[in-house]
Parts: sequence; C-alpha cells; structure tokens
Amino acid sequence: MPPIDPDVLAALRGADTPTVCNALEHVMGGRTAEGFTKTPVVCADPALPSVVGFARTAKIRASSPAQKPAAEVRALRMAYYEYVADGDGPNVVVIEDTDFPHVIGGFWGEMQVAQHKGLGIAGTLTNGVLRDLGMLDEGYQVIAGAVGPSHAFVHVTELDCPVTVFGMTVRPGDLVHADRHGGVVIPAEHIARMAWAIDVVMRKEVPILTAARAPGFKVEKLKAAWLEADKIS
Repeated sequence: MPPIDPDVLAALRGADTPTVCNALEHVMGGRTAEGFTKTPVVCADPALPSVVGFARTAKIRASSPAQKPAAEVRALRMAYYEYVADGDGPNVVVIEDTDFPHVIGGFWGEMQVAQHKGLGIAGTLTNGVLRDLGMLDEGYQVIAGAVGPSHAFVHVTELDCPVTVFGMTVRPGDLVHADRHGGVVIPAEHIARMAWAIDVVMRKEVPILTAARAPGFKVEKLKAAWLEADKIS
C-alpha cells in the first residue's frame, strides 16, 4: 500500500461519507450502486469524525465454540494483532461476523477498543456486535451492526481475506472511509483526485443551499441556482 498524500487524507477525514460517495461519483463520471454499505449501522460515538484508512480484514464467529485447541485460538488472536498493527497506516480494521445477520457475540467492547487504540488503529468497521457503551476509550470509533451484552463464543477465524460487511466487499489494503452513515471503498485509481472532487461537490452545493435558505425562495431562483452550480468545476 503506497502512502496516502497528506492533503488527500485530510480532505477525506474532514468530509462525511455521503460527501465522499458524491465525490467518488464525480471522479468516476457517473453514479454507481456498488462499493458502499447498504444497511443501517450503529456507532460507538456518532459525533466522532470520519474513519479513514487501509483495510486490515478478518472474519469472526460467536455462535459456536472454536473447533481448535485453545493454544491455536490464542495464537491466531495474537497473529491478528500483529497483522492489524503492521505497516505505516493509517489502518482501519474491517471485520466480517460470519453469523450475520444473526449476530450474537460482541468482539468489540472496552478491551478491544483500548488495545486497538493503543496500537494506533484508525477505527473499526464491522457487521458484528458492539458492547460496553459508556466504557469505551474516547476518540476511537467502532461502526457496527448491532449492540449486545455478551461476547458468546466470539473468536477470530480468518485473517487478511476479502470480507463483506453490510453488502460492501472489502479487500485487504482497500482504502475505506466510514462514519455514522456507513462506509465506502475508494478504488486505488481514484484516491489521488479525491481532495479535488470533495472540494468541487461541496462548492456545487453552496449556490443551491444559499438560495433555498434565503427569504423569497421560488422555483425561478432554484433554476438560477442550479445553473450557477453547473458552472462550478
């Protein structure tokens, strides 16, 4: 994974995920129905800024015990921590709970958040369970599929593999942007233009929003605002 340009990273972190989706469409020259999450999410803290980073992927299961000796289960968990912390980052953990949509056991809670924040991980996107609300370290975002009380039999089953969360496929090393709305994968060939595209789509909104929120707004003013927005590039 080549390092991401600091200006691009700053622009992505400063934008919400709907804006990034719009910017990506602008770069691609049209709309798409792929590459983003498609079902609702829950957040550890909806007020936190967007999570941006290269995907470190894994799969977990909680509905049944691991079919391996305890020593192998522990070794895989330690290998997981080594894997997610490797490289220059920023890294985002993307975990598929293979029990989905009937997730029951929380991998993510006070302990995992503390450990991942300490390792410098930028945040987490998972279709699994989040718990320990009110006890999580401040500043670390977990975007999950559900809230629940127990970890059940949760254990890591696979590392460094393609995963699917909320209908979005993520491959190891993909650049992921996520917030309280969900997530989107930014294809490698479009990363360099994202700062420019975010700026364009945000500026295009200004004439329309300004006109709509001003006294005396009428359809004629709306048409004029759209024409003004069309000129922005």
